[in-house]
Amino acid sequence: QVQLVESGGGLVQPGGSLRLSCVVSGSFFRLPIMAWYRQAPGKQRELVASITGGGNTNYADSVKGRFTISRDNAKNTVYLQMNSLKPEDTAVYYCNAKFIGPSYWGQGTQVTVSS
Repeated sequence: QVQLVESGGGLVQPGGSLRLSCVVSGSFFRLPIMAWYRQAPGKQRELVASITGGGNTNYADSVKGRFTISRDNAKNTVYLQMNSLKPEDTAVYYCNAKFIGPSYWGQGTQVTVSS
C-alpha cells in the first residue's frame, strides 16, 4: 500500500507564494510519475503539473511561468512552488502518484488566495 500526505496549503494574498509538499510512503521501488491536481468548488479536478522520474515536467497553461514542480527521490517527496498566486488558483490541491497499474491520491490541501 502507498500513502501520500500533502502539506503547505493555507491562506495567502494575491501575488503571494506558497510551497506545497507531498511525502510518499509505503511499499514501492522508486517514485513514479508524480503530479499535482486541483479542484475548485463546482469545477472538475484538473491537472496542474506533472514530473517524470527523469525530471521532465509538464504544466497547465494557466500556471506556466508561475508554478514549479520538483521532486526529491531520496526523500520520496514532490513539491509545488507557487508564485504570483491569483484568486483563481483557490482550490484543494491533490498529489497523485502514477504507478504502472494503480494510481494513488493524497487527502488534499486547501489553498485560498484572497485579500
